[in-house]
Amino acid sequence: MTPDQLITFATVAEHGNISRAAVALHLSQPAVSGQLRLLQEEFGEPLYQRDGRGVRLTPAGTQLLVHAAQLRETFREAHALRDAMRGLERGTLRVGASTTPASYLLPYLIAAFHQRFPDVAVTTIDGNTTEILAALASLDIAIIEGPAGLALPATASVKPWREDEIVAIVPGGHPLADGREAATLAALSEHPLVLRERGSGVRQIVERAFADGGVEMRVALEIAGVEGVKEAVRAGMGVGFVSAMSIRHEATVLRCLRVAPTPLTRRFSIVMPHAAAPSRAASRFLELCETADCFG
Repeated sequence: MTPDQLITFATVAEHGNISRAAVALHLSQPAVSGQLRLLQEEFGEPLYQRDGRGVRLTPAGTQLLVHAAQLRETFREAHALRDAMRGLERGTLRVGASTTPASYLLPYLIAAFHQRFPDVAVTTIDGNTTEILAALASLDIAIIEGPAGLALPATASVKPWREDEIVAIVPGGHPLADGREAATLAALSEHPLVLRERGSGVRQIVERAFADGGVEMRVALEIAGVEGVKEAVRAGMGVGFVSAMSIRHEATVLRCLRVAPTPLTRRFSIVMPHAAAPSRAASRFLELCETADCFG
């Protein structure tokens, strides 16, 4: 039994899938499977079982995970200390971001970071907030939408960051595209609505606003993704709701309407998974996030 085998086991348990763990570890899938096989032979009984396309820990594997996860965290802290002492001549930065900041903020942040630290290799993952929080152990820093909840590891910290506004969008020829800058929920409800898929943070904010205002929603279409909503609005399906930053370059095609009298807003947060000993790269990226004025 080696430290590498235990770290690999902890990563597979985190991702619930050997191929995704291999990507996170920068190893081939056969290499990961080989380490798991040797570890399992050492214990003499199954540590995991195949479960569809993923894996599920056995009771013995669940017990081992406690120690493997502690070892991996200790290794990460030692790695971060080394990077902090060595500086940023080389190194890596692993950034996770939920959908909206991943699409409309992260490219600008990474470009600015690369200008300052061109020899640091940056890798990114995106997903919804739940998925990003589940992957914290394999990240150096993360940007999420909304609150982080109570399920954060003890090593993590959360910093409130930028405010984001949710706006209504209509095509240029729509009755609401008459020069007005805002519309009430009652005015918006007179038209068919295009909403994101269930579970979307934007959808939750919109549904809560209509419910709190006692205004009925007439949903014409549910569609996945920000771009899906924008395309449906362009096609004349109805009024959509998106982050204001997602249409900042589309003013000639889509019209943006703030929700009146109270705008719909939410706050992005920055999560530091290893707050006690962040890597130097993560600390510099956090500083950039807190001071950046680099968004297009």
